[in-house]
Amino acid sequence: MNIFIARQPIFSRKKKLFGYELLHRTTGDNMFPQVDGDTATSNLLINTFLTIGLDKIVSSSWALINFTEQHLLDRTALNLPPEKVIVEILEHVRPTTKVLEACRELKDKGYVLALDDFVFTEGLEPLIELADIIKIDFQELSLTEIERQHERLRKSRVKFLAEKIETYDQFDAAMQMGYSYFQGYFFSQPEMMKDREIPAFKISQLTLLAEVNKKDVDLRKIEQLIAPDVGMSYKMLRYINSAYFSLVNEVTSIRYALSYLGESGTRQFVSLASASELAADKPDELLRVSIIRARLCELLATYSGRKQESPEMFLLGLFSLLHAMLDMSMENIMERLPLSKDIKMALVEESGPFSPYLETVIAYENGDWQTFQQRMETINVEPEEMLNAYLDAVSWADLFSGVKSS
Repeated sequence: MNIFIARQPIFSRKKKLFGYELLHRTTGDNMFPQVDGDTATSNLLINTFLTIGLDKIVSSSWALINFTEQHLLDRTALNLPPEKVIVEILEHVRPTTKVLEACRELKDKGYVLALDDFVFTEGLEPLIELADIIKIDFQELSLTEIERQHERLRKSRVKFLAEKIETYDQFDAAMQMGYSYFQGYFFSQPEMMKDREIPAFKISQLTLLAEVNKKDVDLRKIEQLIAPDVGMSYKMLRYINSAYFSLVNEVTSIRYALSYLGESGTRQFVSLASASELAADKPDELLRVSIIRARLCELLATYSGRKQESPEMFLLGLFSLLHAMLDMSMENIMERLPLSKDIKMALVEESGPFSPYLETVIAYENGDWQTFQQRMETINVEPEEMLNAYLDAVSWADLFSGVKSS
């Protein structure tokens, strides 16, 4: 049996990362079976805490985990750290006497309780009184229905979490309604698709990206572009002297660093560092997701027998969110960068030989397991390789998380 664990980010009102909801699925015989909630939660907990480790998946953030009625009654959550785990009570759990007793015990032990996919009905008041967070699905309910939910709950002390927020318009609407937390991929979309003037510092980063992604990289010209940029120079020297390379002697020269990295390594580092600058005014998670996508596309290319194309696949994943970083259309951005035809087709038209790799990564990211399984078959990658690749990519993104903040 193969196990898949993905995560979906949750943000505060300031677009800072609050935590991740963990998404789980198992496979067998190349199919995704219908797994009951009790089994799904059990498998998720076993693999998160015993096999993988929670810190590797969510780092220092909160982990939101679904709990069925049976797991609540079994006191399963009491085995988990209350400072890391938010107990998410599924929508079909009814407030029976035993369920309320279990929830009160969790509260007494310091756990945060959230009600998932909440829709108010008579009789839920005892659960509402115990809840710290109520999650409202912005795809399932209309704004009128959502406002009606708020009116019924306006006297409660709970905080509201808007889930399945996919656009900035939805984010703004939830902000106006007083929501505290926001779950979904709105941050990966441009705030306005209408092209606007690009700030000067972003133009310089695009110029550097264009230069480093030319077919024949001129390392001396790259040195001339990097050397006057104190921030970029610092990042490169910190990168080359990190434990990732474990060099005996400290490198203090940009020229030597470029020479050591070579054409491929320079292209990868500069692309990463430039992406971090382009995303400087965006939620940190935007860069993190870009790096995870880059590493996953690179690894999937290797697994599918296309190792020679893995550097391009890395760029494909990394640049897949450039439109959100720049608040521009992808077509406009691609006109400015000398990338390969295959990368441009995948990013602009969602077609071509590279497109299935990015589609695989995005489906996994969203917990769209059916599409994910179909794309895995298309690119001829074995399912058991995916979890290791994902965990590798998450760890790799954490390794470079300091690039943006430095």
